[in-house]
Amino acid sequence: MKINFDIDCTPEEARAFLGLPDVKPMQDALMKQVEERMTANLAAMDPEALLKTWLPAGIQGFEQLQKMFFAQMGAATGAPDDSSKDKE
Repeated sequence: MKINFDIDCTPEEARAFLGLPDVKPMQDALMKQVEERMTANLAAMDPEALLKTWLPAGIQGFEQLQKMFFAQMGAATGAPDDSSKDKE
């Protein structure tokens, strides 16, 4: 003998029938807090600060590479070295 039951109900009705808690208000409150924090953090960071955060040594390394490249090119062409200006 085989018996089938088809129950047509909404998720809220099933939760109430099984005695499960409704976590939607908690989820809504947490999502609102997350949204407020993200908005505040994004508003506080301008693009320059974001680049410094994401690439802290990237720009400085690029500047050093550029100085080294120009120093080598100057030495190859016989131009005076500009490194003495940086030391003063």
